Amino acid sequence: MCPAGKRLYRSGRGFDTQGNFVTRFKAPKSACGPCKLRSKCLRHPDRSPKRSVAYFHSGTKNKDAPDTATERMKQKIDSALGRMIYSKRLGTVEPVFGHIRHTIKLDRFTLRGKIKVNCQWLLFCALHNLKKIHRYGSIPAT
Repeated sequence: MCPAGKRLYRSGRGFDTQGNFVTRFKAPKSACGPCKLRSKCLRHPDRSPKRSVAYFHSGTKNKDAPDTATERMKQKIDSALGRMIYSKRLGTVEPVFGHIRHTIKLDRFTLRGKIKVNCQWLLFCALHNLKKIHRYGSIPAT
């Protein structure tokens, strides 16, 4: 049913490009043309001749559709364990990388070789820690 109470008819069903099972509905042109709710019902009332709606069925995926890395990551984050682990990310280490990259401006290493890059990285980490000590003071040992 549309917001004006008119009946929609089924115009197709099947799998979309992401592998979700979809049923599509449309309204007849005769119902949408003179409708008073046209400006509220349609996203583009000046271009769209009639209302079109897609209903996505939950839990039904095309078994032949490839499971993308994005889909796997969504499933991982939506699990209880994934939410618990992901919620800790902001409070642990990511602000340190952001500070080193944007404030100290280490966008890329200027040296070559594993040993030299490791030394440069350790110097920038030490600089990060020294800035924290300078800003907030040292904590006395107990």
